[in-house]
Order: sequence, then C-alpha cells, then structure tokens
Amino acid sequence: MKKILFLSFLIAIVSTESYSAPVNNTENNFNWYVTGRAELSLMNWTNKYSSDFPGADQGFNEDKYSFEPLFGANLAVGARFYDVWRTDLEIGYLGKYEDKDNSTEFSFAVPYILVNGYYDFYQGFYAGLGVGTAITIKTMDYEDFISGGRTKTSVYPMGAFMLGYSKNMGDNLFLDLRYRLSGFYAGSQTRYIQYINESEPDVVRDAFVENKIGFVLDNSFSIGLRYEF
Repeated sequence: MKKILFLSFLIAIVSTESYSAPVNNTENNFNWYVTGRAELSLMNWTNKYSSDFPGADQGFNEDKYSFEPLFGANLAVGARFYDVWRTDLEIGYLGKYEDKDNSTEFSFAVPYILVNGYYDFYQGFYAGLGVGTAITIKTMDYEDFISGGRTKTSVYPMGAFMLGYSKNMGDNLFLDLRYRLSGFYAGSQTRYIQYINESEPDVVRDAFVENKIGFVLDNSFSIGLRYEF
C-alpha cells in the first residue's frame, strides 16, 4: 500500500503543467502568504542498542532503517520581499514510524519548527535554507521493563536545504512542489529491567537497556497550495 501511495505522489508531481510567472504587488514589493502541504518523508537512521544485562552483548546490536516512508503535513506563514525573496515560519509533522513484534515495541515520531528563507531564481523554480528544531518522540516498550519512561521527548537543532517549483493557478493561488533534505539528532532512551543470577538466587539486580538513535537524514517530497495576500 505504501508503494502505491508513493507512486501516486510522484505521478502527481511529474504531471503538473508548465509554469506561469507569479503576479506580485510591485508597488510595495511585500506580500503575506500562507502555505499548506502534504508531505512524504523517506527517513534514514540507526538504532544502536546496549545493555549491562548478563549476555546482552550477544543479543543486542543495531537496527538500520533506510528510506522508511512516513506521511506528514506542514503549515507555513510568511512574506515575499521584492518579488524573488521569501521567508516563513513552518510548523510540521514528519510522521510516525512504528515497529511492533509480539511483546516489543518501538516507535519514532517527529514534529518540527523551521524558519525558512527562499529565493525564486528562474521560471517558478526556487531554492531555500531552513533552520529550527526537531522534536523527537521515541517509544521503547517490552513486557519486562520496570522503569525508565515508556516515551521520551527530546529537542535538537534541525537544518534543511530545499529545492522547489511554484505554478501560478490564478487569483494569487500557487501550486507548490518541494524537495527538502534535512538532518537532526534524535538522542537516546534508557529503560530498566530486573534479573536474578543463578549464582545469587536471593539478589534482585537492575540492568539498563539503552537505544541511541543518533543522526537522522530525511528526504521529503511535498505538494501543497500557497495563497498570497
């Protein structure tokens, strides 16, 4: 199903008509605008597990996730300057990844906030840079965990590079297609279990289980509408 949605998304991007130049207010060279987009993210990261549980070095390693498709959305409010420059505040959600296997569960969701700057350089094509924060929400669960917090939320810096294309649909309404390459750190999460050694049957000990996600690289493709006031 995800592959079908992904192909439909790409077809919608490729099949757009030719560009018509934007019509802007050249008297004051300043226009407010609002943009809403649906977004497909292809995310890459690695879960590195570690524990001081006896024998854990044989059972704990790492899981690599490559171009995992997540569906999200974003909303931006900004302004255009001198016809070719734009800046906006974007609030979005990259989506949520879930991996469940019987008694174990891992999930990873990423809301974000970015301040973007764009330059419209040729016939509707534009480039931009963004900086802000990624809010990573990590869940790690197992039936034997006794403490440590099932869900952990962390905030890390986020940077982005964008390439896009705008088509004037008339009446100050624009179709907006955008590719964004972004990166951020997701941090780690630690939980605890209890165990008893055969050599010490009367002693209950605690052991930690840690998941370090590290750096996340995201390729996102979005389609949306921008209205300029």
